[in-house]
Amino acid sequence: CNLQPKDAAKMPESAWKLLFYSLSWSYGIYLLFFTGYPFFHDPPSVFYGWKKGMEVPTDIAIAYLLQCSFYGHSIYATAYMDTWRKDSVVMLLHHVVTLTLIASSYAFSPLQPDLQPKQGLLGAGGAGQGWLQAGGCARGSSAGSCPVLGSLRDINPSLPLCPGRFWFRLYWFPLKVLYATCHSSLQAVPDIPFYFFFNALLLILTLMNIYWFLYIVLFVAKVLMGQMQEVTDVREYDAEESRKA
Repeated sequence: CNLQPKDAAKMPESAWKLLFYSLSWSYGIYLLFFTGYPFFHDPPSVFYGWKKGMEVPTDIAIAYLLQCSFYGHSIYATAYMDTWRKDSVVMLLHHVVTLTLIASSYAFSPLQPDLQPKQGLLGAGGAGQGWLQAGGCARGSSAGSCPVLGSLRDINPSLPLCPGRFWFRLYWFPLKVLYATCHSSLQAVPDIPFYFFFNALLLILTLMNIYWFLYIVLFVAKVLMGQMQEVTDVREYDAEESRKA
């Protein structure tokens, strides 16, 4: 596609993440809307009739396997393979917290019932992330060299502002997941085990989502003030900052 060397070097990272988030988001949608699970429309329902020793359904166990594999790999990839950015340390922490949350939730599933709405809704949050990775693939391309990437590049200014990133991570996540795990869980199971452990991890993820949303706010501010002539990832270092980093 005649990409610039710096853009070509980032292409595998963006393409891989685009592939995974597209697949995981699609599978999350399947679990939420095409299997009969009521977790999206009624998240507290995961606690109804709960008892110790309940098994994890196979289709949800598959989602756990995929997510654990991805975030386990992402810890290594962020540290040694991906482009180092201003938020890479926070990204590493995010992957560790998410992997701990998912693996512990699955491991303690016979004792802890709130893993299912977490998994489904966390998977759904990949929608906005997939669009952002599509923008990463398109950056630096031209319509003449690759029509598909050129078209993505042309609409790229709207990608960082994708409503899905706010809607899923800062609206639905607190409204549905945190409400269910922080409030409804105690109503349905007063002595629910590992309550503070899991909710502390979920709250840390919420703070990280707010942190990344501030990058979008920064992007908008730079565009409105005319400080940005072309679409760039505000998380990345410029040439001067890269030498210092």
